[in-house]
Amino acid sequence: MFRVGIITASDSGFAGKREDVSGAVIKEIAAANGYQVTSYAMLPDDRKILAEEMKRLCDDDVADLVLTTGGTGFSPRDCTPEATLDIAERQAQGIAEAMRYSSMKITKRAMLSRAVAVIRGKTLIINLPGSPKAVRENLEFIITELPHGLAVLKGTVSNCAEK
Repeated sequence: MFRVGIITASDSGFAGKREDVSGAVIKEIAAANGYQVTSYAMLPDDRKILAEEMKRLCDDDVADLVLTTGGTGFSPRDCTPEATLDIAERQAQGIAEAMRYSSMKITKRAMLSRAVAVIRGKTLIINLPGSPKAVRENLEFIITELPHGLAVLKGTVSNCAEK
């Protein structure tokens, strides 16, 4: 069972003015796919705070997978991709590309997503959109392939060839 940490980036949610529906969708999908949620945080749209929490989840071995929601758009306060890249060691561009590809079939606005996916140590970090509907569409599209990538990252599988 892989462990997942969830971070919701939302100024209004952090201030208690908005319910975190997107974080709840992540919890639901993660649990349905055999992941153990080991951490959940609602944080403001603050680059340093977001980066510090992602770094903590990775470096303190709290999670194998960190899923963020929110802060991936064009708003001046949207900084989740930058915070993610600040602590990244390697990029996993195919994941974000796959999410945008899948979402483009639903809405052309998917091209406006700035989400990234990266690796820090033995942890995979993936930015998801802030909309609960988009979180569901994106996460359900990629979640079945993540266990293999996580197993390779953790060193429990070495052969990547499909049979």
